[in-house]
Amino acid sequence: MPKLKTKKTVSKRVTITKKRKIKITPAGQNHFNGREEGKTRRNKRRDFMLSKVNAGNIKKLMPYS
Repeated sequence: MPKLKTKKTVSKRVTITKKRKIKITPAGQNHFNGREEGKTRRNKRRDFMLSKVNAGNIKKLMPYS
């Protein structure tokens, strides 16, 4: 059976931590942030951990990580 290919688009957007949790940075924080409230702007700086349900889907797309 051939090797599985890693989905490169997923690997560029996702980080896998040492304890195998999946960390993402949400989209939509590059520009047009001047009109946002301060609270929203601060929240956009954060990275988020994915839930276990979504993490399972991501791990299928990145088989060797």
